[in-house]
Amino acid sequence: MAFDMRFAVVLIGSSGEGGAKLHRRNWGEAVENLTGSGEYHWMAGNFLKYGASEATFGSKTAGDLPVDAHELIALCAPRLTFVSYGVPEKGDAKWLDHQGSYMAAIAAQPVFRLLGARDLGVREDYRTAKMPAVNVALLDGQLAWRQHDGGHTDAPNWKYFIPWADKFLMAAPRADANSRLAHEQLLAKAKQGNIYVYFEGDSIARRWGATDYPPLLENWKKNFYGWNAADFGWGADHVEHILWRLNDGELDGVNPKVIVLLGGTNNLRDTSAADVSKRLETVLRVMQAKAPNAAVILTAIFPRNDNMALLPAIAEINANLAKLADGRKVRYVNVNDRLADSSGKLYDGMMNADKLHPTVKGYQVWADALKPILTELLGPAPPLKTTHRPLPAIPPPTDIFH
Repeated sequence: MAFDMRFAVVLIGSSGEGGAKLHRRNWGEAVENLTGSGEYHWMAGNFLKYGASEATFGSKTAGDLPVDAHELIALCAPRLTFVSYGVPEKGDAKWLDHQGSYMAAIAAQPVFRLLGARDLGVREDYRTAKMPAVNVALLDGQLAWRQHDGGHTDAPNWKYFIPWADKFLMAAPRADANSRLAHEQLLAKAKQGNIYVYFEGDSIARRWGATDYPPLLENWKKNFYGWNAADFGWGADHVEHILWRLNDGELDGVNPKVIVLLGGTNNLRDTSAADVSKRLETVLRVMQAKAPNAAVILTAIFPRNDNMALLPAIAEINANLAKLADGRKVRYVNVNDRLADSSGKLYDGMMNADKLHPTVKGYQVWADALKPILTELLGPAPPLKTTHRPLPAIPPPTDIFH
């Protein structure tokens, strides 16, 4: 991984000397263990001299090494790097030096940050930082750490490794200047605090709370004032773009009480229904990890009449979303029977001329389905005259679905 850029992701499982643990830390398996008789096959010849007590060049120890394991981890940046260990009580031997590997991961963090990746989020010095408790994961960045409660195996961490890798491998940033600017503004908005209801999605979510659509914004105000609702939708986003924005901090530290998600319709022309469903599920899992106390309302993809051939895929995705709901922490809202008839043909007045984006009437149908759930979870909205500022009028490069 460190020396071969063809690798995109690595799971480092219970490695000892020569792996993720620090060479120059005098603990557990040591350089001398790998340079002694019978161990030559492990390391390159130039490594052996650092275990020599007698040689033509004198004696050398691990303290003479010009490099250490944290630099090996750093060479993996900004690619996905997951450091995994078990516990000595179950057979993951103490000589592996779990603490030394944690120290190496912390010391590698600056290179991940330098290359634009997120790290473990630990800001203490590597020499004094306390290793997390067993089963406490640090999985927010491209550099990750988790010590499970099993033995000398990485098997217990696979169920954490795969979703962690998915959320990054599926994510894709938007490169256009307006999307980058909007992302910076949404990051700033997330830091304002006091957000109870967090709306996420594509342009259907965005237009509802944006200043460049005054009638829709007025409807937004009428329905959500007092619940401290904030709109984080962005036009033309595919699910992978939403995922990237979440990974890059738009939900960090917000701690909303409710999250409303509507996305996926922009993927329909080039992505299978099964893949769109999987990506939306990944967004849900990221939301749950970043806001564990929030209830998430999954909104069914709305019917669209610009291309009737897409309606079966929409129905399949919506059926998959419904299966994710548990009626408590994950809710499912489907208002499609109020937007269109049983064949999917839109009722008059529900969508604008593009047959994709709701009119005020269509948004009110969505609001009427959301408000009973919000009232159940938050109580009645106080009659306040303030709420979070709407999205700025920065138009996406295109606000029309692909």
